[in-house]
Amino acid sequence: MTASPDADLPAPLVHIVDDDEAVRDSLRLVFYSVGLATETYVSALDFLKRADLGRLGCLVVDVRMPGMSGLELQKELAARDVSLPVIILTGHGDIPMAVGALKAGASDFIEKPYNEQQLIDSVHHAIRHGDSEWRDRERQAFARSCHQQLSPRERQVLAQLVAGDSNKIIAARLGISPRTVEVHRAGVMAKFQARSLSELVLLSQLLRGVGEGGEG
Repeated sequence: MTASPDADLPAPLVHIVDDDEAVRDSLRLVFYSVGLATETYVSALDFLKRADLGRLGCLVVDVRMPGMSGLELQKELAARDVSLPVIILTGHGDIPMAVGALKAGASDFIEKPYNEQQLIDSVHHAIRHGDSEWRDRERQAFARSCHQQLSPRERQVLAQLVAGDSNKIIAARLGISPRTVEVHRAGVMAKFQARSLSELVLLSQLLRGVGEGGEG
């Protein structure tokens, strides 16, 4: 059975990408001091190779690095449709680049030498924002997965339930008995793990573009 997106989530992970080992270690200790889990990477390519891009968290990345820069990494994540919040670390001379990163969707940019509290606050803000987006994506994926488990007849019953039709009206329209509608309705509720019709309606609203299916 598909796991509900409202189940307990793994702790958020802060990804630190910087080619300077001292900076990586310093950032790791800052986040450790406030209970945030971290993973460090020596380059953007190292991050793309090893990072769990589906996990809740955020990315803290230096704007200038050998090979792929922080801005190029941000663009690569966007191209892959990865919505991990990005915080850019920048030197004073890189501020125009950092502003460009904000316009491209970065969560924030922090100047070096960074203020620890400002950085912590920025990361917490990014994680909260990312949590909301992550849950929305997971709920949509969950709803689609549940919908795929329905029989064609259950899909028809679902479509009419969420339109507000009664069991009697659905039965007459589909040429089946109200009791059979009730059985299909129970099956739909179970497959969506919905505790009420209102919860089922809310989940069904995430199914834009998914067809009702044929006769069953």
